[in-house]
Amino acid sequence: MTGWRVGWLVAPPAITAGIRKVHDFLTVGAAHPLQIAVASALRFPDAFYDALLEEYRERRTALLAGLRECGFEPNPPAGAYYVMAGIDGLTDLDDVAFADHLVRTAGVATVPASSFYADRALGRRHVRFSFPKRRETIERGIAALREALAAP
Repeated sequence: MTGWRVGWLVAPPAITAGIRKVHDFLTVGAAHPLQIAVASALRFPDAFYDALLEEYRERRTALLAGLRECGFEPNPPAGAYYVMAGIDGLTDLDDVAFADHLVRTAGVATVPASSFYADRALGRRHVRFSFPKRRETIERGIAALREALAAP
């Protein structure tokens, strides 16, 4: 069974105090191994982060150019590694059906934008791409999109 669970607990204060601590550690606190990793990463030299930033810029540029070439209307991100791209010039399908179509025909997975809206209708004409992959992977994905979208 998947999904959210809602539960209630009725117990004496001495017991609920311990339960609240466990709940807090499970839902709010970062896992200890992740804290150790972050502490280690904070000691990396600035050059590491400069190079990482440049790599992401290159990936973003490649994805945006490739999506435009394929007929998408991408919105350049301001700080994430996700690109929302309009699909009006490519299809009459909604975002969910078009995302399914891209997986089946190009082997490229996108996320239907409607999943990010309380009013799902607002996202029906966009899909989301991401670029935390190697440049070669992005280029292969763009080539697959180009071929799939050119097919009748």
